[in-house]
Amino acid sequence: MISEIIKKSRKIVIKIGSNTLSNDEGQINKALLQNIGTQIYELIKMHKQVVIVSSGARIAGTAAIDKWVRKEDMHYKQALCAVGQVELMNAYNNTFSEFNIHIGQLLLTRDDFNDPNRTLNIRNTLFTLVDEGVIPIINENDTVSVEEIKIGDNDTLAALTANLWDADLLIMMSDIDGVYNKNPKNNKEVRLIEEIKDIDLLESEIEMEGKSDFGTGGILTKLEAARKVNKYGIPMILTNGKKRDILIDLLNNKEVATLFFREGLR
Repeated sequence: MISEIIKKSRKIVIKIGSNTLSNDEGQINKALLQNIGTQIYELIKMHKQVVIVSSGARIAGTAAIDKWVRKEDMHYKQALCAVGQVELMNAYNNTFSEFNIHIGQLLLTRDDFNDPNRTLNIRNTLFTLVDEGVIPIINENDTVSVEEIKIGDNDTLAALTANLWDADLLIMMSDIDGVYNKNPKNNKEVRLIEEIKDIDLLESEIEMEGKSDFGTGGILTKLEAARKVNKYGIPMILTNGKKRDILIDLLNNKEVATLFFREGLR
């Protein structure tokens, strides 16, 4: 079913998490990013349109100016993101320039989705970029965000983007294969849940715990993201973005992941 959904989806939002982008040293894994870029290029050659929602600004900033890594002051955290956005976009630009594809950056806050005029402007910018063959790369504007206007995590941002753009599919890249009935990092006997139609029922049946050092979300934010897009008939795939060629393997039925969907809507 995942293969068929990817094949028939024309407008795809791909969210790439911090855990996916980072290596063991807490820096951007450029080899992995290159592989993800190659996979996205293959989707584009299939006449699909792609919007990327990317985490990783703080990781990139910390890697560039590691002397700030233990600074807990909010000004330093936002400054790291300011530096990191440049490093992150440079990494994406290097990746996609090999395919003669331009990228464009959108930095957003919650207010942008609550104001009708801003929302319209975002839609117009997204459609223009995509129609002209440019890949939009979206992130939260962490350099200015405070609690009142923070979205808080890029899982939610990806869901809001998918709904705003009227996407056909949201692919959530994380560091796990999908949703398990128990935490796979702490339990040997676990079961991957390949299809989820009832998120409320799922939450009552599985164990949900823990965050990574870099990620701001866990399984709960991914379930909420799925709930948001499923409400509008958009399916969501949660998959392991650290696996080489994962998108192509899902397309060819060579890998498994978790699919969230509501029957009868798409």
